[in-house]
Amino acid sequence: MGKTVEILETGLVTPSDDTPKHEIWLSNLDLLVARGHTPTVYFYRPNGAPNFFSAEAMKAALGKALVPFYPLAGRLGVSREGRVEIQCTGEGVLFVVARSDSTVDEFGDFAPSTEMRQLLVPSVESGDPPCILVMFQVTFFKCGGVCLGAAVHHTAADGLGALHFANSWAEIARGIELAVPPYLDRTLLRARSPPTVLFDHVEYSQKPQAKPSNGSKCPFDSAILKLSKNQLNSLKNVGGGKKPLSTFKAVVAHVWRCACKARQLSSDLETRLYMTADARARVKPPLPEGYLGNAIFRTSAVATAGEVLSNPLEFSADMIHGATVRLNDEFIRSLVDYLEQLEDVRGLQKGRWVMPGTDLWVISWQGLPIYEADFGWGKPVFMGRACLQFSGLVYVMNNPGDDGGLSLAVALEPENMPRLRKIFYDELAGF
Repeated sequence: MGKTVEILETGLVTPSDDTPKHEIWLSNLDLLVARGHTPTVYFYRPNGAPNFFSAEAMKAALGKALVPFYPLAGRLGVSREGRVEIQCTGEGVLFVVARSDSTVDEFGDFAPSTEMRQLLVPSVESGDPPCILVMFQVTFFKCGGVCLGAAVHHTAADGLGALHFANSWAEIARGIELAVPPYLDRTLLRARSPPTVLFDHVEYSQKPQAKPSNGSKCPFDSAILKLSKNQLNSLKNVGGGKKPLSTFKAVVAHVWRCACKARQLSSDLETRLYMTADARARVKPPLPEGYLGNAIFRTSAVATAGEVLSNPLEFSADMIHGATVRLNDEFIRSLVDYLEQLEDVRGLQKGRWVMPGTDLWVISWQGLPIYEADFGWGKPVFMGRACLQFSGLVYVMNNPGDDGGLSLAVALEPENMPRLRKIFYDELAGF
């Protein structure tokens, strides 16, 4: 028998004080992301407190957090000119209280799944306007543990922005003054006039492509692959006496190689590795601390499967370096201008765009404050995606605590996942 959840309470939490009523202009990077809510889960073990995750205390702190973060209490709408925007209405965010006969341990290693998404994170039928921006669900398990399920509309905030909101809510719940207020003006990423495109933004090409039979719309399995600190050090030092690889390059190069091998790609097939980068510190001047919006964009490296597999790990790491070292202010401004010239950005949105079954998309949450949401009862024992969207998607995350390890949430074709699990660790043993 599967896990079940009983909904006890559903309501809206509004800002605790009056907030400005106006519209927020959205940048091309905001309009480009998947038009829907990003589902994440925070799992907490009981700490013995009688008021553990009191719904009333959570709602009171949430109302206070929504005063500085008031756009998130609004709705996604459309301007008179037809451009999607955030309408700051103060209508509030959804807050659901639920209970389950399951235990935290029954979720094992917290691998993302459709079941986890459906049970623990609220959802709506469509992420298109008009649409609520933020939804939360607090689920109490029979073991005494709790899951906080969060759904933040991607148009409203990227991963760092959503974490800033959740961690600020937690600070307020602990009685701490807000450390960094959100920065709400997104016109810092407005296109230039006239647009000036200086680079070939192949990751956003609108060239028609035949939908591959084994692309990202096909079924997939999800898994968590863990790397210890020692395993990471082995990966980073594969070059012997050479300078060690960065953690990011070593891990991403390793998973790219393993995916090519697990998928049994023929040596002449081209494989593209997509990566997501953050513009905040790359633009000049840097975006202000607390920037609430989307500052992420994609870059990529491309090679044949034969090149990836026949060369040492450093070859793939060098490809990754080449794809990321060029991402400066001029590149980002060029991308924003390129998007300005497109008639329809929506076809390029993640989830609508089909990624070939030869490709991989790695999103790094390495170093992000994903375990800082302490509402007064301790930090989460796990935080991550509730589900993944398509095959070939990989999230890289720090392990909880300070063990120095990483976890990879991976989605891959069901027939290839068992091979990936084996190859991932067999290759490590060879370093």
